Amino acid sequence: MADYEFLTVENIPDYIRSTPTLAEVIDPDDLVLCDEIGDGNLNLVFLAKDTSGRGLCLKQSLPYVRMTGEGWPMTPDRARHEAETLAAHGALVPDLVPAMYHYNPERYIIAMEDLSDHRVWRGALNEGLSHTGAAEAVGRYVGAVAFGTSPLGMEREALAEAIARSVNPQLCEITEDLVFTEPLVDAGRNSCLPANEPDAREFSEDAAMMRAMGHAKWLFMTKAEALLHGDLHTGSVMVRAEGEPDADGVVACDSIKCFDSEFAYYGPLAFDIGAPWANYVAAAARAVALGEDERARWCLSLVSATWNAFEAEFRRRWPQRRDPRVWTDATLEDLLLTWRSEAWLFAAAKMSRRIVGAAKNKDVETLPENLREGAARGILRLSRQLVRQAGVDSSPDAFERLAHDVLLENRTR
Repeated sequence: MADYEFLTVENIPDYIRSTPTLAEVIDPDDLVLCDEIGDGNLNLVFLAKDTSGRGLCLKQSLPYVRMTGEGWPMTPDRARHEAETLAAHGALVPDLVPAMYHYNPERYIIAMEDLSDHRVWRGALNEGLSHTGAAEAVGRYVGAVAFGTSPLGMEREALAEAIARSVNPQLCEITEDLVFTEPLVDAGRNSCLPANEPDAREFSEDAAMMRAMGHAKWLFMTKAEALLHGDLHTGSVMVRAEGEPDADGVVACDSIKCFDSEFAYYGPLAFDIGAPWANYVAAAARAVALGEDERARWCLSLVSATWNAFEAEFRRRWPQRRDPRVWTDATLEDLLLTWRSEAWLFAAAKMSRRIVGAAKNKDVETLPENLREGAARGILRLSRQLVRQAGVDSSPDAFERLAHDVLLENRTR
């Protein structure tokens, strides 16, 4: 049992009242809204607003996995990881993460900016909307983190302390199991459509895929390059539109926020690049299945948009590196090339696990079964091609061309 009090709709006004920092943000005696809004697997999430329109979000970690209950214990210290990552990332790109107002280490509560005027990017993509600027913002976010939380941007002792504080074994183990291992070696949690069972079998028997995922898992567990978000995908990015969509569903973003970083830890930088790439593929697979070929091309173009913005931000910060004596411009080119090819492996892992693994995504799962069959088959076959081609041409353009061709070849009607 927990040794701390859980938040409820009833006790939130008292909690805000007892926390002076929060009472300055919102009036606890004049609330017009206080609702539980969380739909995730792990935490409690509440939104509160007062009559003047001011609001805040309260997120509390439970000592177990919410979707399964007390039978699956989980450290609530993940809230600390998220709070410290919000602070570290917010110092680098304050416009791209939610503002954090307060962290309660005794009750594992983070109070942060109200983003109810934003929406989750994945939902917008699934509705056929095109928020311009979002993919570029994700790239800029990762580029800033890559430099600012690494040896390039941090003093040595501060870096060592940050790495030590970021050790996050329980949540890392979830990724290690569900992303890299179990999609290939079923632990009893895998599933797919009956029509895709031969595809899943071919996937699990693919020696090249097994070798690549073994390498990717090794990188994930050993390569502490920067303070990663750790779970960066279209479901952990919120977007706010500027105006109404045009006839093609295109709308400009005036705010993008990367949130939900409780899986944060020091790991391989390319993981935070490959993860959103995988989600762009899922969005493209949905579009291909629905016969929206031009939209599919646009979804895949987000791969280049994210990489180019990442590279531009990293290059912009490069002159400020702490030790240019041996970290020459040749080092810069080596890092970028390495991260680009590693991102292909992480993208392959992240996209395939959503097809055969324990956790699915709505991009594909909400398709009619006859269309879902081809989308799922295309993603599995693409992941197998990605690990073979990463060392041949790791450019984003090559990634997009390969993804387009494989998804289209496997479309069903």
